[in-house]
Amino acid sequence: MERWQRIDRASTAEAAEELRICCGAERWVKRMLARRPFGSLDAARAAAREEWWALPPDDWKEAFAHHPRIGDVSAVRARFGGVAGAASAREQAGVAAAGDDILQALADGNLAYKSRFGYVFIVCATNKTAEQMLQILRERLTNGFGEEILVAAGEHAKICDLRLAVVV
Repeated sequence: MERWQRIDRASTAEAAEELRICCGAERWVKRMLARRPFGSLDAARAAAREEWWALPPDDWKEAFAHHPRIGDVSAVRARFGGVAGAASAREQAGVAAAGDDILQALADGNLAYKSRFGYVFIVCATNKTAEQMLQILRERLTNGFGEEILVAAGEHAKICDLRLAVVV
């Protein structure tokens, strides 16, 4: 059963936990709970996008805080554990084969990004290699603040979209 189906069928508390795996912004979770049942993956995804883009940037930053740093796979399981940790680890599978030099460059880039923008680097990592994510990180470090928060929000929306369809 896909996650959106579990969300439709679950109690409010259980559905909230499933939604938090998709997005850590509490206002988004509450809005999505109010829109249940979705009835289809397309409807769930449409609702998720509508509610996401209706949030102010502070709520986006709240959601970003629920993501591990790209490339820090060991911290993913330690910090997030369970289903959320498994989702993040699966999404970051492209870093598993990365060499120490790439992992160190990602760690350094993550620190620079957080220092510049005030939140973790968000990228939809699915099907991307560590090298590709590093290149994206370096490119996005040149963005202005207003541009970058919109890019990060768009990447988060992609992640949420994928997580709604995950079979659980």
